[in-house]
Amino acid sequence: MNTVNGSVLRKRKFNPITTALALALVTPGLYVANATAEEVEEKAKKSKMEAITVTATKRSQVIYEVPIAMSAFSGDALDTQGITGISDVGKFVPNLNITGFSAGHTSSANPFIRGIGLQDHLITTDPGVSVYVDGVYLGRQVGQNWNLQNIDRIEVLRGPQGTLYGRNSIGGAINIITKQPGTKPVTKVSAEVGTRGRLKGDVFVNRELSEKVAVNFSAGFNRRDGLGEFINLPEAKYDVGESREMHGRFSLKYDVNDDLKIVVTADANDGEGGLRPYTTKINEVPNGAYYTGERFGSPLPSGPLRNSDVAADPFDNATGTIEVTEVTNSASGVSFTADYNISDTLGSKFIISNRTSEYKAGLDDDATIYALDHYPEHGDADQTSVELQLNGYVGEVDFVSGVYWFTEEGSNRQGEDSSFNGGGNTLELDQKTTSKAVFVNLGYDATDDLRISGGLRYTQDEKEATANVGTGPTFAEDDWSEVSYDLSANYTMDNGLNIYSSIQSGYQGGQFPARPYCLFGDPTCFVASDNITAVNYEIGLKGEVNSDFNMSIALFNTNYDDLPYQVNTTSEAGFDTANLVVSQTSRGIEWESTWYVTDALSLHTSAGYIDVDVDEKDKVKPVAPLTPKFTASVSPSYAFDLEDGSTITTRIDYSFRDEMYGEPSSDEGRMTMVESRSLVNFDVSYAPAGADWKVSLYGRNVFDKRYDDARLNTGDYLLVIKSNDASEFGVRYTASY
Repeated sequence: MNTVNGSVLRKRKFNPITTALALALVTPGLYVANATAEEVEEKAKKSKMEAITVTATKRSQVIYEVPIAMSAFSGDALDTQGITGISDVGKFVPNLNITGFSAGHTSSANPFIRGIGLQDHLITTDPGVSVYVDGVYLGRQVGQNWNLQNIDRIEVLRGPQGTLYGRNSIGGAINIITKQPGTKPVTKVSAEVGTRGRLKGDVFVNRELSEKVAVNFSAGFNRRDGLGEFINLPEAKYDVGESREMHGRFSLKYDVNDDLKIVVTADANDGEGGLRPYTTKINEVPNGAYYTGERFGSPLPSGPLRNSDVAADPFDNATGTIEVTEVTNSASGVSFTADYNISDTLGSKFIISNRTSEYKAGLDDDATIYALDHYPEHGDADQTSVELQLNGYVGEVDFVSGVYWFTEEGSNRQGEDSSFNGGGNTLELDQKTTSKAVFVNLGYDATDDLRISGGLRYTQDEKEATANVGTGPTFAEDDWSEVSYDLSANYTMDNGLNIYSSIQSGYQGGQFPARPYCLFGDPTCFVASDNITAVNYEIGLKGEVNSDFNMSIALFNTNYDDLPYQVNTTSEAGFDTANLVVSQTSRGIEWESTWYVTDALSLHTSAGYIDVDVDEKDKVKPVAPLTPKFTASVSPSYAFDLEDGSTITTRIDYSFRDEMYGEPSSDEGRMTMVESRSLVNFDVSYAPAGADWKVSLYGRNVFDKRYDDARLNTGDYLLVIKSNDASEFGVRYTASY
């Protein structure tokens, strides 16, 4: 059976790209009609391109053949660009924007793809972009800025992925695939020292213990100083934005026999640091409670406030509440994966995983020394997932099928050390989610050049939630079900380029309100929204134009129904978050390319444009939050050899994200526009001839662009969440042996 790690490697009667892949392993040739195998092999040898093999469709395929708009980064490419977290990936993918704001934490990564995402973190909310690590779904976002030191590749799939990836992938999916244990002995160490107190070290070791058993292990430490100080709390353990993190991962692979392979993995990370930088604007909201000194007819305990009560430097913080100065997160997980070849045409894959996470975070919304609105918060989540796949061939049809089960229990707490309006504040949320699904995806090679595929997935979700905002526990439950579908066609033209078209649908279950202080006035308001549905129509063209240039272009139109936007306001009872349910249409175009201008000079580019139209709601025209209209990146790289045989490689990375809104409103008076930003990184590496090490000089955000991550207007004040990004320069040493 043709399988790779349990995934179907689909069989073509004759496909030049996969033939070239088999002949040249990593470089596909340019197909010419009626080309002989020798001609294809020769073209593959001439190609400078790295054709990444991906598993986006849970089959192993060359990226050019996948009928999905997607970006892929190999582990080597991540290392070359100095990408160490998912947030960095977000700077180089079209129509992808990743923010780092969740309860003031420094380790979160909240991806928005094509206008879909989530900037909240509470257990009653679900992201619209799913993140997977080795096939295991990550349910929570705090601590999700995954360390990328032992990564084989990352795949970013844009558009709904409901058939194969299921719930919570209505915007897209991010696949992180780690390096599996192998037979080749590898030891890789890296160390990084830079400005802003950067100290970073990583080690990766792979060893074969016997003919059947191999293991790998990775561990690391990362430290970075903050951007500001807690000016009224000199006893604070950390500065604003400071971070410390340790992580480790162990994987064991056991080849029981030729047909059965087992992989067991365990990982853990532990981080702590200072509250991320933000500031509160008071004078800009002259009708707000902070400015007038009154809230709901009662005077504030501190009287009227002004911007002068907030730290003058937005990267400092004037809070007087020690409990909000420190943030922590820890997560751990274990997984068991078994690949079994039942016969020459049939295989199975079984994945079971358990993950737990905990965090401490929270904001002091007034950002002053006064104890008005501060929300120290604790949260935890425990999830278990099981997936069983049956994959293979029936005649000329290949298929991927399976059943899936997922359960998650989690909670959030604000209480004893929390305050609203100078008085008590309570927020207690508990939720249990159970999701079940069955899916099948079929592929058929109608001709040597035309492939047709389609799939169905049935999902059933159940949620049981309890909320207490000081009115006593309120229990609610709901369930949803949906059938998602996919139909795609992919055609290889005579020049080797692949053109595809697809119709994809996606699904997300309903969500209960995140901060239901509406319960004070309406004890029945703790009700979940309807399930979200998405349908995406897309056409694209991708592949190698010649041996020096590859490209991909995609045009899409996506319709969303019952999509909840989060709206934050202060009510008489507390900081309230309600769901504004809308219908949305997103349409746009995406481009990526790599051009080898010469043997030494290469140029990678990406660009995205999206136009989002939201139906009018209560005579108001909402906008998609945190969605830039234009995204772009340009990355030239130049390598040259010295006379002694050593090599110097230089690279510049430029990325652009257009202006966007921090909330679902474009009303200029609400002042939630997030300005556009342009960021520049550079890397200069030196590798001696024949050596197994290299040293690099790097610069990140070299022009020290300070930008906003988010903006929230509560009606009483304006929260401006600053990025924890700042200029950094340093030296990185890497050795492999």
